[in-house]
Amino acid sequence: MDSPRWLPLESNPEVMTTFLNRLGMKPTWQFGDVYGLDPELLSMVPRPVCAVLLLFPITEKYETYKQEEEARLKIEKPNISPDAYFIKQTIGNACGTIGIIHAVANNMKHLEFESDSPLKKFIEKTFQMNPEERAAFLEQDESIRVTHESSAQEGQTEAPSADERVNLHFISFVNVGGQLYELDGRKPAPVVHGNTTEETFLEDAVVVCKEFMTRDPDELCFTIIALSKD
Repeated sequence: MDSPRWLPLESNPEVMTTFLNRLGMKPTWQFGDVYGLDPELLSMVPRPVCAVLLLFPITEKYETYKQEEEARLKIEKPNISPDAYFIKQTIGNACGTIGIIHAVANNMKHLEFESDSPLKKFIEKTFQMNPEERAAFLEQDESIRVTHESSAQEGQTEAPSADERVNLHFISFVNVGGQLYELDGRKPAPVVHGNTTEETFLEDAVVVCKEFMTRDPDELCFTIIALSKD
C-alpha cells in the first residue's frame, strides 16, 4: 500500500506559528528565523528558545553520512531518555509537521494550550506509544492533516503538489534532561549530541547545524528556525 503524501509545509515562521495556533497552542511562544550563525546575529533571537528546526537538502553526501551514522549508532547503542518523544515519518512531505510535533511534544512543560487543542490531545494520546505507533496514529488524525494542508497553501511561494518529490527535509533539536537531541523521523531513533542547558541550547543546536552545512559546502538551501518565548 502506498504511503500517504501531504503538501510540503513552507519554512516560513509565520505559517508555522499560525499552524500551531490553529491546533490550539496559545501564542506565548512563536517561531522566528535565525538569520545567521555568528554570536551577534544569534543574540538577536528572542530568548528563551525551546526548540530549533533545521531545513536542509537531502543530498548524496548527506545520505552517505546518514548510513554511516546509523551503522555507528547500532554499535554504540547510546542511552536515549524515555522522556524524549520521537515519531517516525511515514507520510510523504510531512517532515515540517513532524518537526513541529517533535518541538512541541518535548516542551510540554513550557508551552500553553487551549483546553480543546487537537495537538495537545494527539501528544497525550500517543505519549505511551512507540515511534511507529505514533506515526500510524498521525496518518489517521484528520484535524492535524487538514490544518497541515491549509497551512501548506498559505506560504509565500506556491506549494508543490503532494506527489512532487521534495529534496528538502526538516528536523528538530530539543533539550531533554540536559541532553541535546536531534529528532528526524527518517532515522531509526533520536541522535544525542551531548550536554546542553536552557541558556546555551540555541548555541549548542547551531553547532550541530553548522556540521550539516560543512558536510555539504556547495549547498545553499539551509534554513534555521527557533521556537522562542514571545
